[in-house]
Amino acid sequence: MQFSITPGIGWMFNKIISSPIVKVPARYGAIAGVLCVIFLITLFYMGKSPFLINPYMDFRVILFAILIFFALKEERDFYKGGFLEMWEGMASGLVFLVIAAIIGAIGILIFGAIQPAFFSNFIAEATAQIQNYPDETVKQIGKDVLERSLSELRGYTTSDLASRYTGQTFIIGFFITIIISVILRRQPKQN
Repeated sequence: MQFSITPGIGWMFNKIISSPIVKVPARYGAIAGVLCVIFLITLFYMGKSPFLINPYMDFRVILFAILIFFALKEERDFYKGGFLEMWEGMASGLVFLVIAAIIGAIGILIFGAIQPAFFSNFIAEATAQIQNYPDETVKQIGKDVLERSLSELRGYTTSDLASRYTGQTFIIGFFITIIISVILRRQPKQN
């Protein structure tokens, strides 16, 4: 008798990947990632660096809210019989964010390699923005902090932009996922 652990692991992996808690948010996350890359490229060609947008005015807030809502609603209504627990919503949101962040980061790296001005325009605009801070802002932040920021900015690379974008994606998406998971959570009634 011969035992093999591989078929069991393969079966388990396929079961996890095909489960609605992964399949549904992965599809919506891929849509979000592609839309994010398209929006970044569009903003670049409109003459504005997409990385200098205020975080609470970021398009990802609305995009993620809409797509996470529909992903969790689809999962709840079509696969979970109308019941979605908080942990399922959070796990699905995490899958959504991982896929969206990976596609967004890869898109930034590829576009940055194809179009070097994508990165150089960001550095130029960020440097100009820091240098043009009003005097009261400079006093409030501190001149040494601004100088350090400028020196760090000179050492930036395209992969740093992709990392920054990924981090922002997780921060923005985490809070949206909590809110939508609570809103869409529906538990069986206790008798």
